[in-house]
Amino acid sequence: MERLKTIVESRGFEAAITTLIAINAVTLGLETSQTAMASFGPLLETIDQIILGVFVVELAARFAVYRERFFHDPWRIFDLLIVGIALVPATGPFSVLRALRILRVLRLISVVPSLRRVVTGFVSALPGMGSIILLLGLVFYVFSVMATKLYGASFPDRFGDIGASLYTLFQVMTLEGWSDGVVRPVMEVYPTAWLFFIPFIVATSFTVLNLFIGVIVAAMEEEHEAEASAERHEMQADQEVILLELKALREDVKALRAAAKG
Repeated sequence: MERLKTIVESRGFEAAITTLIAINAVTLGLETSQTAMASFGPLLETIDQIILGVFVVELAARFAVYRERFFHDPWRIFDLLIVGIALVPATGPFSVLRALRILRVLRLISVVPSLRRVVTGFVSALPGMGSIILLLGLVFYVFSVMATKLYGASFPDRFGDIGASLYTLFQVMTLEGWSDGVVRPVMEVYPTAWLFFIPFIVATSFTVLNLFIGVIVAAMEEEHEAEASAERHEMQADQEVILLELKALREDVKALRAAAKG
């Protein structure tokens, strides 16, 4: 079992799995091409099944090594779910699962440390993003009510009710065609409409959304610092072990010299 653990945790094994995931991503992409399927369809499906079999063997090996500790790592559970979806027969009511096979590519997140850090940082930022989401929701609701009352009568397709206003203001927030598509037509009827839209853009696109970025960046920095701190503690522990071994070696040398003189 120790030998299997050494293999599973080796860098070569991780590199091989990463390579297979990348190859699987290419084959799954080629399966969407009718030309590729007409020429290499059976080969692509065979490669897909072989790689899936390797993933199953890999997870079985990890489970044999870690036993109940296998489920203590959320990334292993993630891998298990991704591979499990691929094992469900994609026929009948489960035919939609055939399209979900591409989710296997997401296993790159669990095997590439840098991607893991990004996702972990994002997840740790979610609690802090709750208050920002609430703030953004309040801003949207207030401006949607105002837009419906101000411009709903003249532009019922864009501001006829709160739902339409929410969608239109979301388009404005993303800055996608906000000027020519929304604001300028409104200003032809209401010349002072810019007094409404400019503060909305400043409050959402340039302020609240940047708060999201700030929270995520801070969480990622904390994750990086925690990982760096763990590495420093590990190095310090290794140094202490080495110093103890050197001290013991010196004592042995002294004992040997004393025995030689005696």
